[in-house]
Amino acid sequence: MHGLNALLFAPSGQQGMGSWLLFQLVLIFGIFYFLIIRPQRKQQEQHRQLLASLQKGDRVVTSGGILGEVVHLKDDEVTVKSGEARIVVLRSNIASVVNRAVEAKTS
Repeated sequence: MHGLNALLFAPSGQQGMGSWLLFQLVLIFGIFYFLIIRPQRKQQEQHRQLLASLQKGDRVVTSGGILGEVVHLKDDEVTVKSGEARIVVLRSNIASVVNRAVEAKTS
């Protein structure tokens, strides 16, 4: 009840300032959400879908910059052949897929 009394008996200038400050805070949060948080979540979802769709033969780039071909997939590990070497990287460290493996289906 004290808060209500403070609002009812506050000078009119202070009450307007409080609502203006609240409006500014909501506006700033909205701007941050639409310019930073929402696009970042969308990008994370796209990356998650990319990792889920990995298959043998895909040419990939790791987050460390290694370019190679996927030769084996496990739950959270991917074996990549780069040149003459085979390396095992975490699936989450695959940054992008350069070329998708095209499976020729003959019926």
